[in-house]
Amino acid sequence: MLSISNIAVHFGQRTLFENLDLFIGLRERVGLVGRNGAGKSTLLKIIAGVNPPSIGTVTMPKGSQVGYLPQEMEHNENATILEEASSAFVEVQDLESRLESITIELGERTDYESIEYSRLIEELTTTNERIDMLGGASQEEQVQRILQGLGFMPEDMPRKMSEFSGGWKMRVELAKLLLANPELLLLDEPTNHLDLESIEWLEGFLAQSASSILLISHDRAFLDNLTTRTIEITPIKLFDFKSSFSKYQVWREDERMRQEQAYKNQQKYIEDTEVLINKFRAKKNKAAFAQSLIKKLDKLERLEVDATDKADIRFRFPTAPRSGKVSIEAVNLTKSYGKAPIFQGLDFILARQQKVALVGKNGAGKTTLTRIFMGLEAHLGDMTIGHNVDIGYYAQNQAEELDGELTVYETLDDVAVGEIRKRLRSILGAFLFSGDDADKKVKILSGGEKARLALCKLLLHPYNLLILDEPTNHLDIRAKGVLKEALQAFDGTLIVVSHDRDFLNSLTELVYEVKPDGLKQYIGDIKQFLHEKHANSIRAYEAEKGANKPTPKSQKRTAPSQDQPIEGELTGNKESYKARKAREREERKDQNRFKKLEGIIQEKENALKALDEEIVLIGTDDRAKMTALSYQYETLQNELSAAMEEWTGLGEKLI
Repeated sequence: MLSISNIAVHFGQRTLFENLDLFIGLRERVGLVGRNGAGKSTLLKIIAGVNPPSIGTVTMPKGSQVGYLPQEMEHNENATILEEASSAFVEVQDLESRLESITIELGERTDYESIEYSRLIEELTTTNERIDMLGGASQEEQVQRILQGLGFMPEDMPRKMSEFSGGWKMRVELAKLLLANPELLLLDEPTNHLDLESIEWLEGFLAQSASSILLISHDRAFLDNLTTRTIEITPIKLFDFKSSFSKYQVWREDERMRQEQAYKNQQKYIEDTEVLINKFRAKKNKAAFAQSLIKKLDKLERLEVDATDKADIRFRFPTAPRSGKVSIEAVNLTKSYGKAPIFQGLDFILARQQKVALVGKNGAGKTTLTRIFMGLEAHLGDMTIGHNVDIGYYAQNQAEELDGELTVYETLDDVAVGEIRKRLRSILGAFLFSGDDADKKVKILSGGEKARLALCKLLLHPYNLLILDEPTNHLDIRAKGVLKEALQAFDGTLIVVSHDRDFLNSLTELVYEVKPDGLKQYIGDIKQFLHEKHANSIRAYEAEKGANKPTPKSQKRTAPSQDQPIEGELTGNKESYKARKAREREERKDQNRFKKLEGIIQEKENALKALDEEIVLIGTDDRAKMTALSYQYETLQNELSAAMEEWTGLGEKLI
């Protein structure tokens, strides 16, 4: 499907990568990973034909279609959502026009035995097959289905692109790619602007797609659920492993440890051999033996250990100044845009040092609510910010709003005041902007580097309330882990909006679901929330089925007469009595198991917390222990998930 040979990219004296070879087969799902700035997006642009490589070639079968979703693009602002998405079928329209021309030409020709006639017949067949594959006969139905899967409502279809935010416009571009059904899909951070529900829909859609997929994503769960092969791009070489990202990480660390051990063994052999050579080379009767050892060393293939980039963001929020007991209190908040209501009757209270997640479906008003807290949106109802509360705000488009003409250093220097200005270069170094990087223009930074710089600005002031709206967009997996650890250690108050399941897990103590009629509170983190939502939706579904299902006439209950015993009484009906007793025994058994599972879940959660603390204390050089604890951590997580699933099922049964 795709073959890349000897690709290299050079920017002046800097080499991004070189000697890169890659092959992707039909229907392969490949995750492309690497640090921010490693060249992942650059590689996708080369494959898509947007940018040429410095050297090397990219080849694909003749006529193959490539669909490319970049992180940033221009949009047709005047088109409606439906029109813009339907433009994906331009190829179908061209094919139908060509089909009509071929049909007319075949009707006029009589040279049935000629090669040209055979070629026309072959083209006719190929064109028909391509139209069928693109779904030419059901275009509008496909457009509606995919747009709604990505979160658009039927009433959004006639609205213009200019009415929507950048994130929603990107969803339209993603819909166009999915509708075009290319042989190869190149997706650069497709989940950045999607909520949990849309991400799960996209996972299912891509899993059924006939396209080969090369995917860049910093969403670990998305990568694990979709990809079966992981490629890591580094300045030195490409690492390629047929597994999901989580399994690749374990393999990569084990492989590096094996290489280190083999390298140490070889170095020991070389040192011992050189000692023997020096000992015997001056002795006449041992000179031949010394020469043979020298030849052995010359022929020895020297082992190397794969270079690993150990540079990490060193990130810790400043100590939060003390605030009042209540950070934010809102009563009966109502918000609408024109006649379109967003939410109404919303009550919210946030205590000092509480950490909460805001979740909700597309358009529920999560970002709107954070903007109300910041005083950036008009609203009805009462909202009060607590005593001495100082809010630091990170918005979805924070990185995009950086001044591209400033350098990295100037971006911080413009907002820094006091003694901290003397530490700006140290702070930038902690965020991996070292040396000449501080003098780069913001406009040439990658999406991940811009996101790091925007987060870095938050360190310039000691806030005691952080409101973060999608802070992990464009951050790589390691950077997200560092940010999560910093937020877990943050001693202030936190409100976070994120679609990243892995990031939210174990980060917050409460989850608030934003709904049209207000907020619903869930105790625990995102994992408990998702389990509870699943249980709620199942119960609602079963209740709805039961309510709509008519009772058969033969089963309609009537009031018992004085002569008629109530069902279940100990009368002559021994079978009914036995059945009731058996049911009661089963219920007691389920209740006991339900209580036991609560203890098991608490035990597993405590064990995971203890492991978290142990892992933090491990030295970076103790890889063996780190690997062992990682396996132990994964086993505990699986056991916790199984216990939670059984507990949820029993809860549904007992209600």
